[in-house]
Amino acid sequence: MRKIILAAAAAGAALTLVACSEGTEETTDAAAEGAMADAEANADAAVDAAVAEVDAAADTATAEVDAAVEGAEATVDAAAAEVEAAAE
Repeated sequence: MRKIILAAAAAGAALTLVACSEGTEETTDAAAEGAMADAEANADAAVDAAVAEVDAAADTATAEVDAAVEGAEATVDAAAAEVEAAAE
């Protein structure tokens, strides 16, 4: 009789352990999925920020090039006017 009771107690403990393991596995899976979603959101935000910085740098560089071209055009026009005046 003792062996039957002991075997039943051991079986009950094993079933409790299995049920606990399944719960732990589900919780772990949910936590891993949450961490993956957070990592993806953080990566997306980092890419968006980097794109914004590159766009801003490109806009600044374009404005600087445009200003330099306008300055060069003015210099060429002034030099051409001087040459024409000297030729007359």
